[in-house]
Amino acid sequence: MSHHVLVADDDPHICEALERSLRFEGFEVNTVSNGKLAIQAIERNVPALLILDISMPEMDGIEVTKYLRSIGINIPICVLSARDQVSDRVLGLEVGADDYLIKPFAFEELFARVKALLRRQVESSTRPISVSELSVDPLTRTASYFDIHLDLTKKEFDLLYTLASSANIVVTRDQLLDRVWGYDFEVNTNVVDVFVGYLRKKMEINGSPRKIETVHGVGFVLKK
Repeated sequence: MSHHVLVADDDPHICEALERSLRFEGFEVNTVSNGKLAIQAIERNVPALLILDISMPEMDGIEVTKYLRSIGINIPICVLSARDQVSDRVLGLEVGADDYLIKPFAFEELFARVKALLRRQVESSTRPISVSELSVDPLTRTASYFDIHLDLTKKEFDLLYTLASSANIVVTRDQLLDRVWGYDFEVNTNVVDVFVGYLRKKMEINGSPRKIETVHGVGFVLKK
């Protein structure tokens, strides 16, 4: 069964190129030219994945992403943008996007990222994990630290569960990209570091000790 992808971009040339190329790869594709039309299309028929430009009329990509997440639509979102500042990438991920690709991009990389986003999510057992003051329950997808509930997004939870499953073992960035985001090849992205930062901020909000340590040049380790 082919996956349905919605492309939202106000550049008709990009829409046409993406539609043609994605259809060649076996995807069902619809295109829209602004954020409001994207939301209307999704409310009629939720796609498997949304490719979303940041700069669009009516509603921009950030507003669309925030709205979709606020109403509980958790489809993968890949943001496209000509903005290559770290702050722009962080904002896109922070409001709920799953990936952020800078224009101009190679179509091969976009296809790889689309396939990765559609890949099966991290396989998790139903056994809760306790690492000293940290508790992670994959069945209810809840986590707490020093008995304080952690309000985590889907990717944040998957990342925390992956690190907790390998407590005291260094997990490389490539391994985390593979297990949490589905990338099984080397990509130039700081998404792991960004999401580790989100986890730290939520876990250390009340002065709790740092649980996730950086192993420079390698990856991260969740300490027991």
